[in-house]
Amino acid sequence: MRHLQPIMGIENHSSNFAPAARTDGRINLVGLSREELESTLVDAGFEKFRARQVWHWIYHRGVTDFALMSTLAKPAREKMAEHFVVDRPTPVKDLKSVDGTRKWLCRFHDGQEVEAVHIPEEDRGTLCVSSQVGCTLTCRFCHTGTQRLVRNLTADEIVGQVMLARDHLEEWPSPPDGRMLSNIVMMGMGEPLYNYDNVAKALKIIMDGEGISISKRRITLSTSGVVPMMKKAGEELGVNLAVSLHAVNDELRDRIVPINRKYPIKELMDAVRNYPGLNNARRCTWEYVMLKGVNDSMADARELVRLIRDIPSKINLIPFNPWPGSPFERSDWDQIEKFSDYVNAAGYASPIRRPRGDDILAACGQLKSESQRPSAAQRAGQLEQSKLLAAEYAAQIAAKEAALAL
Repeated sequence: MRHLQPIMGIENHSSNFAPAARTDGRINLVGLSREELESTLVDAGFEKFRARQVWHWIYHRGVTDFALMSTLAKPAREKMAEHFVVDRPTPVKDLKSVDGTRKWLCRFHDGQEVEAVHIPEEDRGTLCVSSQVGCTLTCRFCHTGTQRLVRNLTADEIVGQVMLARDHLEEWPSPPDGRMLSNIVMMGMGEPLYNYDNVAKALKIIMDGEGISISKRRITLSTSGVVPMMKKAGEELGVNLAVSLHAVNDELRDRIVPINRKYPIKELMDAVRNYPGLNNARRCTWEYVMLKGVNDSMADARELVRLIRDIPSKINLIPFNPWPGSPFERSDWDQIEKFSDYVNAAGYASPIRRPRGDDILAACGQLKSESQRPSAAQRAGQLEQSKLLAAEYAAQIAAKEAALAL
């Protein structure tokens, strides 16, 4: 984490906030709340009303050069440039898929990296944003889960991914409609609810109507099931909820989504039922990766329907997207369709997510930063462990189906 220190020569009157300074001593204004931006500018000798002007230039116009902020007097612009910056992550890679999906490898000042992915549609587009460098959850089917947790992202690093994408999509000033970056999903690297304060601060900046202005109805926060934080997120942010379920019994979920050992399925279901604002018009989205012979049986489909029976729900079926060394296989397409048909017939929308960007490892479950790669021995150990898990569960499924046939 970056050391927080006040700018030399500028008095900080706030007892609860110290802006983060770069190595050159200048403060990055991106990621500050409105109140923090105002106090930072006032401490530097600027009038309070300048904060609203600077907010407009940063988040509505996308300007990074103070010299271009024409509503500010030239002396003010020059003084701001001495003390402040409007920073972005550095895009060290910009990969484009044959299907139009685009992935940026974003590097921060300490050299750590995350990936952000833009998925275009005909008249809109979704940006998949990361919240941590690495991840602590070690989900067995997820590429990010093979990378150790390095640190949480700060609010400016989260907002910076959105601004970087806007830069490359040439969407400044913020357009009122017809945007190619119209939706945000917190489904990139990391568990957002394990970095709640920074994620919440960043999303409030992104939702602000005088800046980036993406509505909370167009933002989805995905969690693997950090039960104690779910209600708080719903009450404070009001964004859409997605839950990475992937298994319908504790025995399997304990293994492939290890957070289940701490917050088992019953607790997770209760937390979803209590998520503020959930109704038939605003449903919980359940993410369910289809792993051949592991969680794709019709018995799994029936149990899934039973679990969500009284919850306004939509189920996204995700064909497994392989990554280097991954031990699982994608379910057969016929089986995915049968699974989907059963859930649909039970009254729940169950679309099959079309893989996007898998040729550049940008699809769901494929993200991983270049700065934290496991050794060959670690990869071999992970592969062997996952192969044993898949084989063991496939044998259990076969035994259960044989018993049912008797």
